[in-house]
This record gives sequence, C-alpha cells and structure tokens, in this order.
Amino acid sequence: MKESEINFRCRHFKPAFDLVITLILWAYFTAGFVLFFSPFYLAAFLFSGNREGAFQRLNHRFYKGFFKLLRILVSEARWHIPDNVLSIRSSVIVCNHISYLDSILMISLFEQHRTIVKSRFFKIPIFRQVIESSGYIPSTSEGHLSDLIIRRVEEMDCFFGGGGNLFIFPEGTRSRGGAIGPLNKGAFKIARLSRRPIKVLFVHNTDKLFQPGKFLFNTCFEGTISVEAIAGIEPDYQRQRLSISGLMTQVRSLLEAEQSKHLSREEL
Repeated sequence: MKESEINFRCRHFKPAFDLVITLILWAYFTAGFVLFFSPFYLAAFLFSGNREGAFQRLNHRFYKGFFKLLRILVSEARWHIPDNVLSIRSSVIVCNHISYLDSILMISLFEQHRTIVKSRFFKIPIFRQVIESSGYIPSTSEGHLSDLIIRRVEEMDCFFGGGGNLFIFPEGTRSRGGAIGPLNKGAFKIARLSRRPIKVLFVHNTDKLFQPGKFLFNTCFEGTISVEAIAGIEPDYQRQRLSISGLMTQVRSLLEAEQSKHLSREEL
C-alpha cells in the first residue's frame, strides 16, 4: 500500500479499519480454534504418547498462524526477530512485558516451551485442560495447584534436556508506558534450581500495535516490532551463596538500559 493511501486511510477510516481487523483476528481465535485446531488438540489429548510435546507444538502453530495473519492485515508494521533469538534452546528466558501480545508471541517463536500462567486460568474449563496438558506452570500454589507446581519443577531437568525453553515475564503483569516494573523472584529461583543459563530478551512496540487497556488493534502502526536478545547470563550455580537478589538486580539493570536506549531512539 502506498504511503499516500495509508495516510488517507488513517485520517478518515482508522476506527472502521481497526474494528474490522480486530474482529477478523479474534475470529481466528474463536472460530479458527473450534473449526480447525480443536480436532487436533482432541486427538493429541486422547492418543499422543507425548501429550505435552504435542500440545506445545499445536500452541506454537496456532499462534504462529495468528501472527502470520496479523502481518498480512497490518502490512505497514515491520517485524524483526533475529536468528540469535530463534536459536535459543534449553534456557530460562526472561523478558519485559508491555502487551497481551508478548506471551503468545513467545509461544509462536519457540516450539518447545513452558511458561508461568496466572492461576485463575487453571479454573476455566477446557482452557485449563489445554494449559495443563501443555506443561504450563501456575503462578501461585493455590489448593491442588501446589502438587502441580511440584511436579512441573521435578520435570524441568528432562524438559531442558530435550531443548525446551522456559520463558517468564518477571514483572508479572504488563507495564504501562514501557517502564520496567518490579521483578518477581520466581523466575530466578527456577533458573537456580534447574541450573540453566538465563537469556534476557526485550520486546519492542507490541504495545503500540495492541495498546494496554484497549480492545482494538492499531492498524495504522508503521514502526518495527522486534524481539532482541540483549544478554546471556551464566550464573555460577556451584557457588553456595549465589544471590537471587543479585541476579534480579543484574537483569533489571539490563532491561532498564535497553528501555533507555529505546526511548532515546524514539526521541531522535
């Protein structure tokens, strides 16, 4: 689409385009899942010898399809996901969190993955079966979820040994305005227990495409959405007094430095 056409559309028809494209994308989530993906999930649940791996692959393909559709519908937006991100394996990935898109974007990038999911989602019928079968981890140990958390942690060595990644948003919830929120210790405790490297990623501009607190996608966004690998940390897990607080401070400094660079580039 030519720049003049984009400007004309954004000046006069943006609300209508935002609404139509948003409805198409959410139709993919609902009708697309029911009509095209649910039979494969059911087959994986009933017959797969590796249910967790099958569910993770299906989640990966489902969300990969979503982002392919999003790129077609919002063609002005540019995407940059470098190979050094896509090639990450057997690591604990920590990442900033600025949009609802961030978690599903991570799933679309890594076929073998686990993540921490808010415990309330484990109470939703059908959705609970999907996230539990996918090997995802509850955020809190409420009631019966404590046994599930213990089981998941005990399985981590095997999961990482098979090349899987655990991705976590240590801020816990989306930050408004891009500022780095308080970090949760849970991600770093899992890294220490699993004795795995920590990869620090930074997501840019997903909040410009799908803004926090809004229902509609911003179809006139013309910037670049990117996921950057900003650091790899290999803690000395043999050290008895390895400081979780020190790891948190190191990661927070990296995220804040990247955020400052991003803001400086926007001001130029």
